[in-house]
Amino acid sequence: MDAGNASAGEEGHVRTSVTVIVPTFNERDNVAELVARIGAALSGREAEILFVDDSSDGTAAEVTRVAASADLPVRVIHREVNTGGLGGAVVLGLSEAAGDICMVMDGDLQHPPELLPIMLERFEQGDADVVAASRYVGGGDSRGLGTALRFGVSRAATWLAKAMFPRRLMRSTDPMTGFFLVDRRRLDVSNLRPQGFKILLEILARSDVRIAEVPMEFAERRNGTSKATLRQGATFALHLTRLRFGKMSLFAMIGVIGAVANLGIMWILTTMGMPYIWAAIIGAGATIIGNFLLQERFVFADMRQDARGAWARFGASFSFNAIEAALRIPIMALMVETWHISSVLATALSLIVAFFARFLFHSLVVYAPRRGRASRADAAVDATAVSEAQPDTAAQRIIRAIDAEAMRPGEL
Repeated sequence: MDAGNASAGEEGHVRTSVTVIVPTFNERDNVAELVARIGAALSGREAEILFVDDSSDGTAAEVTRVAASADLPVRVIHREVNTGGLGGAVVLGLSEAAGDICMVMDGDLQHPPELLPIMLERFEQGDADVVAASRYVGGGDSRGLGTALRFGVSRAATWLAKAMFPRRLMRSTDPMTGFFLVDRRRLDVSNLRPQGFKILLEILARSDVRIAEVPMEFAERRNGTSKATLRQGATFALHLTRLRFGKMSLFAMIGVIGAVANLGIMWILTTMGMPYIWAAIIGAGATIIGNFLLQERFVFADMRQDARGAWARFGASFSFNAIEAALRIPIMALMVETWHISSVLATALSLIVAFFARFLFHSLVVYAPRRGRASRADAAVDATAVSEAQPDTAAQRIIRAIDAEAMRPGEL
């Protein structure tokens, strides 16, 4: 990650009361107008503009050029690795901001900078930690979404999120907006785990903050391309599930996908005349590999850095699942032969029973930190536990692991 810092007449960044964070991706042509309009909107205020850039079109260089004559201090951080998408860029901006009052907006000119002082005035009333610019509150306008399809998708995503978090999002009409103010002092930035570009939803779901809204007229896109893609939609759905129900439920969701695939493979192969035992073996092998890849990407991504290497993780996961399948398939066959139930139903029942064993093994073994990777805080906790002379049994550790993984994060 390369960090560039440019401001009019000063080196290093000055402590300010307000930081406007602008995540950018190939939006070079918007920089000059955006900086000028933000400068005019915040004239007379102690503020800075911080671009967090993931571009390949020279946006960072354009920010540095524009900063030389800007009315406000302007900085740019260029990321070589796009970690966490747009949400990750915003979290980095929150960490690096000079001001505690952070205002997040897109760099595509769809968010009107002229709304910034109105949001600040609303925040200064003192009854809100977050002020969101809403397209759907009275006086707002969502015509900038363009097509009816995009509008429908946006509204459906909003309704889904509000249904999943009825308490946290009760006072939010537009939790998907990318234009908002947040008091950084009310956040634990290190606790944010953004996936994709719905960072406000992440903040509202993980933080106990008060929200107020101001209406926004969402402008038409001038330059750049939309960040809303089918892939981002899938990421949003998975992230929403993870936020609401926690890691164990996402693990279960992937397990359900694997179970359906397993049953589908079995049905196809048995229909073709293959004995159900061989069909079950092939189905299990295919879904073990598929589940591992999905778990790596969506469930245990935050634990991979401290765990063993990828091949070691795959070996441990595959071995456990193969052993589990080797034990499960004879039990399934026993149910078929003894209870005279269908092979598909027997497989489904055995997969449900195996779920908890798989989750515990992956959480406690496959993705366990390597020796020497435990933090000093963990060491201090262990030392305290020893000094208290209370037994720490394997059962207790398993119970704590289930509690930690199943209950974070979420609205519980």
